[in-house]
Amino acid sequence: MIVKMKFLSISGPRTDIDRVTSQYLSKYEMQLENAITELKTTDNLLPFMDLNPYKDPLAKAKQYANMLPDQTIKMDTSLSADEMIDLIRDLNHDYLELKEKEEKVKKAKEEILEKLHQMEPFQPLELNIKEVTQYHYMVVRFGRVSLDYFHKLEKYLFDDLNAIFLEGIRDENYVYGCYFAAHKEAGKIDSVFKSLHFERVKLPEDYDGMPAEICREMKGQIELLDQEAEDLKKKMGEYLSDHASKILGAQYKLEELSNNFDVRKMAARMENDQEDYYILCGWMSEKDVASFIEETKDDDRITIVEEEGREKFFGDPPTKLKNPRFFQPFEMFIRMYGLPAHDEMDPTVFVALTYTFIFGAMFGDVGQGLCLFALGGLIYWKKKMALAGIISIAGIFSTFFGFMFGSFFGFEGTIIKPIWLSPMHAMMKLPFLGQLNTVFIIAVAFGMGLILLAMVFQIINAWRRKDRENMLFSPNGVAGLIFYGFLVATIVLYMTGHKTPGNILMAIFLGVPIILFLLKEPLGQLISGKKAKVEEGVGMFLIQGFFELFETMLSFFSNTISFVRVGAFAVSHAAMMEVVLMLGGITDGVGTPNWAVIVIGNIIVCALEGLVVGIQVLRLEYYEMFSRFYRGSGREFHPYNNHANKNVN
Repeated sequence: MIVKMKFLSISGPRTDIDRVTSQYLSKYEMQLENAITELKTTDNLLPFMDLNPYKDPLAKAKQYANMLPDQTIKMDTSLSADEMIDLIRDLNHDYLELKEKEEKVKKAKEEILEKLHQMEPFQPLELNIKEVTQYHYMVVRFGRVSLDYFHKLEKYLFDDLNAIFLEGIRDENYVYGCYFAAHKEAGKIDSVFKSLHFERVKLPEDYDGMPAEICREMKGQIELLDQEAEDLKKKMGEYLSDHASKILGAQYKLEELSNNFDVRKMAARMENDQEDYYILCGWMSEKDVASFIEETKDDDRITIVEEEGREKFFGDPPTKLKNPRFFQPFEMFIRMYGLPAHDEMDPTVFVALTYTFIFGAMFGDVGQGLCLFALGGLIYWKKKMALAGIISIAGIFSTFFGFMFGSFFGFEGTIIKPIWLSPMHAMMKLPFLGQLNTVFIIAVAFGMGLILLAMVFQIINAWRRKDRENMLFSPNGVAGLIFYGFLVATIVLYMTGHKTPGNILMAIFLGVPIILFLLKEPLGQLISGKKAKVEEGVGMFLIQGFFELFETMLSFFSNTISFVRVGAFAVSHAAMMEVVLMLGGITDGVGTPNWAVIVIGNIIVCALEGLVVGIQVLRLEYYEMFSRFYRGSGREFHPYNNHANKNVN
């Protein structure tokens, strides 16, 4: 059902807006509207220009709250606003200090790692880095050469070149090492090595010791830095954990204070000679309005006015749905299509009953239905997913129809005897049509009933909107109800062997509605007190009316036949499970079962067919029923203080 709304205007001294918001409005759900925009008849309204002092502390509080490993801790909301801001400021200062130290450690580690990666290829060399770089009569060059040129390098070294090359580490691409040469031949030897693509690696001259010793020392330094970083990280975690309760409490309270302060964005100021006033306006449920007025009746600093003339000045109220808990998951389907406007009926209960009933008829199986009920119910209980709740309820109806059809995990009539009929075998003979599957016939008859019910809903909605034209003359209004209802009654009488209405009755109950369909617009103008006129001309009006009438007749037929899919899926489910049993070694209820095949087959059918059936039923809801009576043009109710439920101390 749709909660009835009232438009309120609240005013008082400007300096009192925070008290009113915190003391009163925070207790109730109210959708605020922009007062300057909405109160069009009030002059000299000014906006609030105050900056929100809680915005930055709240952002920091959220940042630190998200870092907490356990956010289910009971929060401490005992701090005042100033104490909370001081807490966040001190927390930010101390945390940034620790973070700065962590960054320094990280940078130092990166520098050592870079040097380590530079030194590691030379670990096999047994020489002192500092000593060899200070030789007076020889030069030493560290570097690498590709494997392709290393063989040429060996040839030159052994034959013509007066240099010694000491090999370090060799990988799949390069050979690392160093060469020694006399000072007087250094230029020549450097040129030869350069021509062989020897890449110099300059090692820091301050290293003292052999490369392997230097690498071990650097690895030790890295381990110490890692330990220091881990200690800092642990210290930061402990620091946040020690203040976790207050951080969560500060986040909650600052969010509340920030939301309350942001009320100014929707408020207006009105100045006069005596005092500066604020004005707030918005929508609140009738129940909350009564409680709000009762609570503030002795407060002389607040004035509340229930505004009238809503349609003229304030637009349509937002939509807030309130349905029994059993039907609440189905509100998801309503939101997907569009929320009902204030003058429409809420179709949630209708969708819940028809969707689950049709789903069960199309997917009737006791075993699979119970699985859907249990799995969907478990997910809904844990995660509160609306779709899981829908699946669970649909599983109940699948179980019910499974008993009706005698189906248990695909075993048709062997484990459970059908209480009603077997979809694949039940047949019925009808005049003119001959032998047909009983489920198909019942599905079409059920669809006819739903279409008639949708027309009744359209008449109710049109009456609420004061839309007499569509209520009386549209194909989904009174005229359509008479036309389609008479047609359905005639078909039922004929198929059951009873006498059908005569030609005169058919001319009246079928012909007159058709004329009303055709003349809907002129007749609507007449009953609205206007002069009936056809702007396009009579000829064009008749041509357009003919095609619209043809489309209407076609839609009646297609919408009715569309419900055949209900019976088709009931039969196909039984057929698919029969194939699964055949693959599992069971034919006509006998054989040695391969339980692995049967279990896997049940899972596949349950998943795939359940998905397809769910989509097809939703299609029936939207296209065959909603399109006849429902617009879904409402806007959702958004209270400004929509706080999530928290574990508050």
